[in-house]
Amino acid sequence: MSEDTGGRPCPRCEQPMYRRHCKYVCPRHGVVYDCSDTFY
Repeated sequence: MSEDTGGRPCPRCEQPMYRRHCKYVCPRHGVVYDCSDTFY
């Protein structure tokens, strides 16, 4: 299983984001960060 919950909070709504492959996905806002974002 490649999904991980309870990770980093979404900067917009503070919901825990899912980690999918190389992306962090907010349940409300969709993909927020991916591995090419060097600032997070």
